[in-house]
Amino acid sequence: MAQLRQEVDPDEVGLDHKALDRLDQHFAHYVDVERLPGFLVSVARHGRVAHLTAHGHRDVAAGLPVTPDTLYRIYSMTKPVTAVAALLLMEEGKLSLDDPVADHLPAFADMRVYDSGSGAGLKTRPVEQPMLIRHLMTHTSGLTFAFYHSHPVDALYREAGLESSVPAGANLAETIDVYASLPLQFEPGTQWNYSVSSNVLGRIVEVVSGQRLDEFFAERIFRPLGMPDAGFQVPDEKAHRLAELYGDAEGGGIEPILGLPLRGGRPRFLSGSGGMAASPYDVHRFAEFLRRRGELDGVRLLAPETVDLMAGNHLPGGADMRAFGSPAHQEPGNDGIGFGLSVSVVIDPERTQAPAGLGTFGWSGVATTTFWVDPSRDLTVQFMTQLRPKSSLKIVPELKQLLHEAVTG
Repeated sequence: MAQLRQEVDPDEVGLDHKALDRLDQHFAHYVDVERLPGFLVSVARHGRVAHLTAHGHRDVAAGLPVTPDTLYRIYSMTKPVTAVAALLLMEEGKLSLDDPVADHLPAFADMRVYDSGSGAGLKTRPVEQPMLIRHLMTHTSGLTFAFYHSHPVDALYREAGLESSVPAGANLAETIDVYASLPLQFEPGTQWNYSVSSNVLGRIVEVVSGQRLDEFFAERIFRPLGMPDAGFQVPDEKAHRLAELYGDAEGGGIEPILGLPLRGGRPRFLSGSGGMAASPYDVHRFAEFLRRRGELDGVRLLAPETVDLMAGNHLPGGADMRAFGSPAHQEPGNDGIGFGLSVSVVIDPERTQAPAGLGTFGWSGVATTTFWVDPSRDLTVQFMTQLRPKSSLKIVPELKQLLHEAVTG
């Protein structure tokens, strides 16, 4: 079984082991006071794992510990994988960033955009420019999520049964048609708004490749990179390794909640936005593939310049996500952070909420999982747990601060 292991002493690669101990103790305290069920954190430098800690439980009630081979719902960390799939097709000349989405998905022809009003009085008008593939990959498409409750178009998503981004019982193709039937929140390319865009991109991967999304991921990404547990389902023989998902309990502490259904065979809806499970080993392999600019262990999937394109800021005029974001995203945590092709990118370390090297890129999932690549310090980092808190735990900024203190050279 492929399993993540520590490969080098942290002090040998410029990491202070005492500072890393403090990092572990900080998050272990969250476990002790029942704010986290358990966690795994890994830090690799120059391609070698220099710190690996597993603490707490993957199943609290059963007393099952977090281990390096625990499986996690990675939710939105699926998005960069979908972007890599699209980039593979772009390198083959089958897609372009400037392709209109409607060229591949005709339901997106003749789109309309929000103009004014709300509810029964909501007015729309024809879009002035088409939605492009690049708009999907940069979340500037005009699409949205039902859960924001911040714009009249969000309400239309809820009325269409998109609270979880998919109508009950629908597959990916059917879901995309529902998205296309609704107006855009804004003209494509004019704002950044985190949305269902990656589901649309996943459907384009299916249409262009002629394969279902899970098949394409397995054949073109997971097998070549040696990611044996990554996928849209957890087979019965691996189900005991899947961590429970937790949320905040009414009286304090945490309790199990329903999570992404990953057992029972291939899911009907293959979400390029958030449908995957993976092990820490899988996440490490994917992050190292990106750190090495498209190659891992002699297997090259993407050209270096393609990964550079993915990891560069694509927001107009070098803007960050706060300045270019829709009202829902104009928050201090987005200061100094731009957006590439389905990854966030640090463009101004002096303005970010937590320390990070220039050009650091990565993404997180709603169950408090995260990964990032810091090219300036040659680091790849991941934090894995399974918690969807009602109140915001500042896990990622705290992790970045504590890791910053550990880098000595």
